[in-house]
Amino acid sequence: MKDIGKARRILGMEIIRNRISRVLSLKQSSYLEKVLSKFSMTYAKPISVPIAGHFKFSAEQCPKTKEDKEDIINVSYSSAISLLSRFMSNPGREHWEGIKWLLRYLLSSSNVGLIFKSCKEGAILKGYVDSDFAGNKDKRRSTTSYIFTLCDCCVSWKSQLQSIVSLSTTEAEYIATTEAMKEAIWLKGLLKKLKLLKGEVTVNSDS
Repeated sequence: MKDIGKARRILGMEIIRNRISRVLSLKQSSYLEKVLSKFSMTYAKPISVPIAGHFKFSAEQCPKTKEDKEDIINVSYSSAISLLSRFMSNPGREHWEGIKWLLRYLLSSSNVGLIFKSCKEGAILKGYVDSDFAGNKDKRRSTTSYIFTLCDCCVSWKSQLQSIVSLSTTEAEYIATTEAMKEAIWLKGLLKKLKLLKGEVTVNSDS
């Protein structure tokens, strides 16, 4: 076994340490540059949000005729549309436009990464949860989204369609909050075993 020094890269992620400030950063700048170059988006106009509000994807936008399917095949690197996994089996032009928007967002945020640091006040776990009521146009299902931070550093996150159809915004929020609380309980148990947690867990919701 040979000691090759401090880890600088793992699974395509760059590891950046600042021992004086006690900060560790994880970034994927090099990988994102390769992806943008592959899809000819290196010189595209950067944007600040992953997906704009005017994008409303549905199965109705998938190609239905032979001509439509041949049309999307002609799009450069149309396989990239598989990133929009809900429609990866039959992507359409609208899905390709969504992918291009997402790549422009990656262009603007390629130097952004996860930052982990120590906190003088102790390890404080905070959560934020929200739902998007009936955002799925095909099955009218809502989306659960949450994020947890430890010492203001992101440690857990999720954005996923709910397994059932909510009949109201209130029900969608209850389902989302329940999922977030289950994650909070698990994280709390882990941190207690590590003897790191200080105080109670706070979960914030906008409802």
